[in-house]
Amino acid sequence: MSATRFSLGSPTFYLGVAAAAGAAVLVLSPSAAAVPESDSRGYVESTARCASPATAVIFGSTDSSRVAICQQSDGSYQYRGVRVRDGARLVLPATATGDGYVAKNDGLSYTVTSDSLVISSGSKVIRDEQLFDVHEPGRTAQPTVTSSTTTSSTTSTAPTSTSATRTSTTPLPPPLPAEVGGS
Repeated sequence: MSATRFSLGSPTFYLGVAAAAGAAVLVLSPSAAAVPESDSRGYVESTARCASPATAVIFGSTDSSRVAICQQSDGSYQYRGVRVRDGARLVLPATATGDGYVAKNDGLSYTVTSDSLVISSGSKVIRDEQLFDVHEPGRTAQPTVTSSTTTSSTTSTAPTSTSATRTSTTPLPPPLPAEVGGS
């Protein structure tokens, strides 16, 4: 049995490098297989899910989060988000805006549209995460993948009164099954 030699500059060498690079892209890319099971209320066994009788208006995933906007029976909205890395949960009242929904907490705004989750402080964008698994159960056409890159600036509107939010020192419970994994 003879050993194959890879010499720098040979076609075999370049083919091997290309195959290794392609495999790395497949392993490191977000995929539909990484998205948990969902239904019309959000991600099954996740904080990013609307509790009945509330209905999901929109829900989706980013590389690091899962979010859902729920419409309550009284017509109000609720933001339900979870950071996949550690299962940190955030549930807040939300308001409808021109093309999305905004929830506010401790000076931060969480804006959810069919394209992205934008976290901002005033007019400064802290994170702009593209949604890659988008569901809008009330719409007839449901986009599942968005390929556009967005860069948005957030403008603040008239100040609203909010109650002080307390930060709990109680440790978080373990993540729900659909919230395990990710980056």
